[in-house]
Formats: sequence, structure tokens, C-alpha cells
Amino acid sequence: MYGTRSTGKQGQQAKNHELAAAQACLRLLHTARAALSGTEPPSTASVLAVPIAEADEALRRAGLAGNEEWLLDRIYDLGPKPESP
Repeated sequence: MYGTRSTGKQGQQAKNHELAAAQACLRLLHTARAALSGTEPPSTASVLAVPIAEADEALRRAGLAGNEEWLLDRIYDLGPKPESP
């Protein structure tokens, strides 16, 4: 599943699952940056277990497991657009 173009309640529900998956992946990204970029010992990475599980479940629920490239494109779509020269 590379996204949903359906209309109605089912299409909206799929879109909500996709948004939830993107948000879970963003939380994982921010947690990973915080855990791995500081001067804390490497064992700090163990805090990633919960966000990884959350992201995996959200991806599965949205039907995006295995489609991480597509999802990353959607995540980048949520961010600010680059400024034009």
C-alpha cells in the first residue's frame, strides 16, 4: 500500500493511520538523536526500545511496513518547505 486515495470514512481512517505512523517515526527520530548525540554512554540507546516498538506498530497498522521509503517522503512532506533562492 503506497497511500490511500479512497474517499469516505475508510479513506480517512487509512489517512489517519498514515499520519500516526509518520508521527511515531518522527518521535523515534527525535529520541534517537537525543539519545545518541550527547556525551551519555552508549547504553542510553536502550531508551529507543519503546519508540521503535511504537513506530513498528504504527507502520503495521497503516499498512506501511516495508514501505519506509514512501513513508519518509510523507514525513518530509510534513516539514517546512525549503526556501527558494
